[in-house]
Amino acid sequence: MTYSGSNFRWDNSSEVQLSEQASNYIRSTYRSKHYLLFAASFLLFLLCSITLAKEVKIGVVNTEKILRESAPAVRAQKKIEKEFLTRDEQLKKVAAQVREYQEQLERNSKGIADEERRVKERELASLTRQYQRTQQQMREDLNARQNEEYGLILERVNNAIKIIAEKEGYDLILQLQDSVYRSQRIDITNQVIELLVEQDATLPAKSIK
Repeated sequence: MTYSGSNFRWDNSSEVQLSEQASNYIRSTYRSKHYLLFAASFLLFLLCSITLAKEVKIGVVNTEKILRESAPAVRAQKKIEKEFLTRDEQLKKVAAQVREYQEQLERNSKGIADEERRVKERELASLTRQYQRTQQQMREDLNARQNEEYGLILERVNNAIKIIAEKEGYDLILQLQDSVYRSQRIDITNQVIELLVEQDATLPAKSIK
């Protein structure tokens, strides 16, 4: 949403989309510099292990996939969407009001006096600022809830990785992003997802809603 001179232009991309916001959150949170460090460490470790002729069991986990597809992640996203549904609908109503107000102003601008047009432009500017403030607050609250929910999931993921590592004798398990190549032979992501499902089956029903 932009304002230039006395003319407003509405940009639909400024509206909050809950499902898209979740995807963006996962990408922005877990596609960071430390993954490059993990990848470099992984390659260095392989080279060292080959040089020393020592057998080392290594596994990798796609954290992004787990936060998209695992049962706890899907439940968390649905829970968050439900919590923010009312606010999202209210925000969309304000967005519709801004668009309608702008369209009316553009249609009638030539038929009204300059002073009246300036008054309506100020009203539109005020409504636009109201939308922007409401949108920003919702984004901040949504991000805080995602941090909370995904933080709990990551604790479970790390615990599941530890269980698998100890059970199957892994020396090193790295958490990598989607874009980092790894052989399926060492990818244990699905094992982690399956273990989370097994753990869910042992939890009280009310604790996994």
